Amino acid sequence: MQLRKITLKLLKPLLYFSLFRYPLTEEEVFDFSETESKDQVKKELDRLVEDKVIFNIDGFYLCENDKSLIKRRLAGNKMAEDINTKADKVSKFISKFPYVEGVGISGSLSKGYYDDDGDIDFFIITSPNRLWVARTFLILYKKLFLLNSKKYFCVNYFISANSLEIDEKNRFTATELVTLMPMYGNGSFHDFYKQNTWVHSFLPNKSISEGLVNMNSVEKPLFTSITENILNTKLGEKLDQLFLKITYKKWKMKFSELEERQFNVALKSTKNISKHHPLNFQRKVIERLNIKYDEYRENHNIHLEKEHA
Repeated sequence: MQLRKITLKLLKPLLYFSLFRYPLTEEEVFDFSETESKDQVKKELDRLVEDKVIFNIDGFYLCENDKSLIKRRLAGNKMAEDINTKADKVSKFISKFPYVEGVGISGSLSKGYYDDDGDIDFFIITSPNRLWVARTFLILYKKLFLLNSKKYFCVNYFISANSLEIDEKNRFTATELVTLMPMYGNGSFHDFYKQNTWVHSFLPNKSISEGLVNMNSVEKPLFTSITENILNTKLGEKLDQLFLKITYKKWKMKFSELEERQFNVALKSTKNISKHHPLNFQRKVIERLNIKYDEYRENHNIHLEKEHA
């Protein structure tokens, strides 16, 4: 099937979000595409529908002729609205911890979806040279006071304020970045967006800083200020190095089945970054997306350029 470039660009976001069983509106298709002109979107989507490449159900575009996916999305959107107050409360609480400079919400909730099986995922910017101290305080709180439950306290991505550029640049990380919801911070998120303008090469229609409008600052409690004063010394430097060493060694033993390259992405543990994604979701999403591309080439003779992880 011979399709115009604009049509292929519109098909990619539909295939991407189909992995999450999440239908898109016309506006969302444009937002998550590389299409330059918004005027042609409806016409090109209708063409795909007419050719039975995609489906239009109640104003939502999807890759499966399954109305239950619309119902699932709307229910998830409603649950996301209901959980937002909780997410805001926890975000503010996290922002008061020592050396936390910014707190954002990522994952499915940042895209307006939540269900009973979901977590609230947090993206945390820390002070330079104290990432592992900040992370350890938060993990200890989770283990001691939340009995290690991550349901509303999934702190799995930390990045230092002096190293804000995301290393892995692909459709997955670009989507996560443009949907990230900055909640509380001292200005680090402004620098974060400035250092990650590369996302425009994947998603030029989605503003990467629109969430800053609703971001709030927070006043650190006295306990945090005292703790930071104590640890703004060589003691703090040594503790940071020690916590990194302990965590890295523990993860290398626990996830020994992971290849070195996979480990360095899914469980990146450096002075400036801490990721805890043992299922390597990023790689799996990209692999599944490329399989989708293969299926569309075989079933519809549509050739889409493969993604890289």
